[in-house]
Amino acid sequence: MDKTIYAGEWKLMEKLWDEAPQTLMQLVHTLSAEVGWSKSTVATMVRRMEAKGLLRFEDGGKARYIWPAVTRADAVAAETDGLVDKAFRGRPGLLMASLIEQNEFSPEEIDELYALLRKAEEARNA
Repeated sequence: MDKTIYAGEWKLMEKLWDEAPQTLMQLVHTLSAEVGWSKSTVATMVRRMEAKGLLRFEDGGKARYIWPAVTRADAVAAETDGLVDKAFRGRPGLLMASLIEQNEFSPEEIDELYALLRKAEEARNA
């Protein structure tokens, strides 16, 4: 089954990663207000995402509670790996170069990047 998380699904997953569990009606209320989705749109998306293994349910009396079945970190890692493979020929350095060339970084962000590079170098040399 395709576990790719598409743009609309990211919106729903973000709501669950921020606060889980939620009922279908809680998601409908939030997503209706934020992006204008109807109850049927949210319900259809939830069913499809459950079939993909992205969501799981627990019975809670009158309502079923919806939980994310994947962590945000795992989803971001998979998305990043896919982007690196597809757009940068599997070379993460090319992604980093692209980001650096196309963005302005604050001094704090530059310090964070240097720290990450030093950590990667230490791990490689260990």
